[in-house]
Amino acid sequence: MNKHKRICFILILLIIYIAYISVSIYSYGNVNEIVKADAAIVLGAAAWGDKPSPVFEERINHGIWLYKNGFVDNLIFTGGRGENTILSESGIAKTYAMENSVSGEDIFIEEKSTITQENIQFAAEIVKENNFSSVIVVSDPLHMKRAMLMCKDYGLEAYSSPTPTSKYTTAKSKISFLAREVFYYIGYQIYRLF
Repeated sequence: MNKHKRICFILILLIIYIAYISVSIYSYGNVNEIVKADAAIVLGAAAWGDKPSPVFEERINHGIWLYKNGFVDNLIFTGGRGENTILSESGIAKTYAMENSVSGEDIFIEEKSTITQENIQFAAEIVKENNFSSVIVVSDPLHMKRAMLMCKDYGLEAYSSPTPTSKYTTAKSKISFLAREVFYYIGYQIYRLF
């Protein structure tokens, strides 16, 4: 096989791999494992001033729904402070949940994370400190596959429950989110090798 054919072969394999990962991430977004668990981990997203962004608000709402319907006894909100912000994402989420009839005693927050891996890492510390045995993870559908892989790596017994009301509804926003997730998922797979 000459050099040109080898390069073409490698490119074809790369395209097939990326297509496979894309389909896998998209399909995983339909997995909803609602079970009884000790807590829901609601993954952070941006906050706008002292309010959750529309994307984050829908994640919080789904966590509240799980809590009010008896699937979880506690909520763990994740997310630190963004640039030039005073309040943390998780602190804003806690206030929002309490305004929607969730007891403050049933809410845990971590305010250090800035990326998904840190969301999971610091939430896992809360889970272990409180002797929770299982959690339901809440995020947008296209975010779930990577988040659940990270949960496995941090030793969590975790179940997937993507928000059914994601703000990523247009074809353009879904494609953009999917492309980003494919990039980060492959990056995390490489990170795990080292």
